[in-house]
Amino acid sequence: MTELAAVKAALRTQAVETPSWAYGNSGTRFKVFAQAGVPRDPFEKLDDAAKVHEFTGVAPTVALHIPWDRVEDYAALAAHAEKRGVRIGAINSNTFQDDDYKLGSICHPDAAVRRKAVDHLLECVDIMDATGSRDLKLWFADGTNYPGQDDMRSRQDRLAEGLAEVYERLGEGQRMLLEYKLFEPAFYTTDVPDWGTAYAHCLKLGEKAQVVVDTGHHAPGTNIEFIVATLLREGKLGGFDFNSRFYADDDLMVGAADPFQLFRIMYEVVRGGGFTSDVAFMLDQCHNIEAKIPAIIRSVMNVQEATAKALLVDGSALAAAQASGDVLGANAVLMDAYDTDVRPLLREVREESGLDPEPLKAYRASGWGEKVVAERVGGQQAGWGA
Repeated sequence: MTELAAVKAALRTQAVETPSWAYGNSGTRFKVFAQAGVPRDPFEKLDDAAKVHEFTGVAPTVALHIPWDRVEDYAALAAHAEKRGVRIGAINSNTFQDDDYKLGSICHPDAAVRRKAVDHLLECVDIMDATGSRDLKLWFADGTNYPGQDDMRSRQDRLAEGLAEVYERLGEGQRMLLEYKLFEPAFYTTDVPDWGTAYAHCLKLGEKAQVVVDTGHHAPGTNIEFIVATLLREGKLGGFDFNSRFYADDDLMVGAADPFQLFRIMYEVVRGGGFTSDVAFMLDQCHNIEAKIPAIIRSVMNVQEATAKALLVDGSALAAAQASGDVLGANAVLMDAYDTDVRPLLREVREESGLDPEPLKAYRASGWGEKVVAERVGGQQAGWGA
């Protein structure tokens, strides 16, 4: 197989999970903006997600968020997904939108609140069983605002205890993915603020517990590709959430702020074997002012382009330059790949896979956007908290 053929073959195996909540209404901390045609329930979210996969060919799974996507019959929801040509992906818990969680959830000083939070996580595992999902995705808003508000070490003990109970409930082939975030909404301490804290808890829990890296959850200037490389080396990178940010949040389309960073990350993913392993790659974005489905299609394409460039890095030339101490030569090898226009290559890959070479144009020509605007009249649109 030629080098180019190998790159094409790798690109055809790529999978990017889309999140159900990205198809609903979202906005800033001040206003949620409604759009016509937005889904009104999880079934309609899956219908939209299926369109993204139909035109990109690399978005076969859809993450759910509980309770936002709660239904009476999860097996029926999974069957609906299969009928549309997609599958249910990660089950994301929500322990941050209830009044009881003002002082935390799984780390709360009150045992009754901790019990409520853990029971919710166990419910999410039940939903995994019903939908055939592999991954339980955990992000906690737990933390404190003031020095002395609570004991930091005790909160870590509570976190470990709760995670251990949920870990023991996982079935064969199921995983726990622990996400971290530098800050927000807590302003003094965050209970899972960085990859080191997440890694320490996952290491103690066992093989089924792995770390999730989210592009927007770091301090400015953090070398995210180093974190990715390290976790891959340790076999503890379980998931990667794609998005982009300019300041301190993670709501923008992947590659919007720093496409070169995305390329550097994807190079470390390829270099570390993450592209062909069990790492779950997912978009985690809010599309506030742009149309939902086109934005998600564009985001998937951005990931494809960064991946294609990463696959084109001349590994032999790079290793030789590194071994000889050729600093500029080594950097030039990476830059040559990054500067390559891979759009023609990706058009070829899509055509060879029986897809339209231009996903966005094909989606707009399909009339789906106009169809859902006309049909989804009445009812309550899905969005943050619904």
